[in-house]
Amino acid sequence: MRKFESIGIAVPDVLIPAEGSAFDRWAVVACDQYTSQPDYWAAVRDKVGDAPSTLNIIYPEVFLNEPESDKEARIAAIHDSMGRYIESGLLARHEGLVYVERTVDSRTRRGIVACIDLEKYDFNRGSTTLVRATEGTILERIPPRVRIRKGAPLELPHILILVDDPDDAMIGPIEAARDRLEKLYDFELMQEGGHLAGYLVDQPDLEAGIVDALKALADPGEFANKYALKHQMPVLLFAVGDGNHSLATAKAIWEDAKAAGAGLDSPLRWALVEFENLHDKALVFEPIHRVLFELNPDRDILTEFETHYAGRIRRVPVKDIDALKSMVAESDRNTHRIGVACPDGYLVLEVTAPDAGLPVGTLQVFLDRFMKDGGAREIDYVHGADVVNRLGRSPGNIGFFLPAMDKHDLFRTVILDGVLPRKTFSMGEAHEKRFYMECRRLG
Repeated sequence: MRKFESIGIAVPDVLIPAEGSAFDRWAVVACDQYTSQPDYWAAVRDKVGDAPSTLNIIYPEVFLNEPESDKEARIAAIHDSMGRYIESGLLARHEGLVYVERTVDSRTRRGIVACIDLEKYDFNRGSTTLVRATEGTILERIPPRVRIRKGAPLELPHILILVDDPDDAMIGPIEAARDRLEKLYDFELMQEGGHLAGYLVDQPDLEAGIVDALKALADPGEFANKYALKHQMPVLLFAVGDGNHSLATAKAIWEDAKAAGAGLDSPLRWALVEFENLHDKALVFEPIHRVLFELNPDRDILTEFETHYAGRIRRVPVKDIDALKSMVAESDRNTHRIGVACPDGYLVLEVTAPDAGLPVGTLQVFLDRFMKDGGAREIDYVHGADVVNRLGRSPGNIGFFLPAMDKHDLFRTVILDGVLPRKTFSMGEAHEKRFYMECRRLG
């Protein structure tokens, strides 16, 4: 593995099913999607059947509430499947970066699969490392993931790392040289996931171009000029766009391994990720909505919300979901608009002179307290307005709709203000999320 420690990346040995494999059954969507839709995962299982599949080596989070004995059995089966896939010769080894094109909903996103240095990543609030989280990390979500990754012989990423590269100097030249590259896979993804193609980047000049582009972006002077910083601040080169908790899990395992005596040459120091350019026109930031299930019948959540923001809030009834979405999209810094879908219909909550910078912060600070006080059985963070509408309108539930943030504000906001409220944005809808494809040996 060739390492470029000054910019926190390395060229991995990737493992991909050998040519002729059923790629369309191998690749499944990120484990943290469709967490309130078991029917989706049942359809995936039907599609996969007995074929080798990443479904057998991930833990879909829709099952996280299953009994402890079932969790242990599932994790053991995951590790067993990883071992069998390695021993069977299913996975072919390729040394190099992987250039990825993902076409979905008539848009093609481009990425580079490589390793990122966990020594240069810190997910804690106030971090000034080269690699930073963009949202608050929920610490209680890490231990279950640690149980899966710890001792696993393979890793496979759904982590997406963003680079603020307006000149497209990192990925653009690779796209231009695509015809020079060996094609590793090219197929249709299941469940309306679109089309995925991957190419091996193993030519020294192309690899050097990526490294040089990242070094230029990491130059302290250029960094300060780019964000109009009045004082020199530590460089933020990579922002975690998706998979923050998975990267935090890898970090936790690496820190434990170091404490137990692992050297800096350990494979656990690195995590396999996909890098994408924030300025890719196909990359769209979508909001992440909230659904509360089985509200406490002795509580009135809307009245409590009004009490929380007394003197600064009003309810605005709306006739349908389209009117709700239109009004929510008009949120600005002075007035945060949050849509509500419940069994009684639709409305918008308007909060003026908000304390938080974004509507998601205005909502989340209330929901955290409401859930802590037993206001509902469960909260879920949901992609897609249609799903929120359906779940929120069900008896005993409520759905909250949020506007999307401007993706071009991301880096400067994280540099100046630190991490955003958790689950602030999503890089596309659920069906656009990364599908597992490449693997890497961890030991």
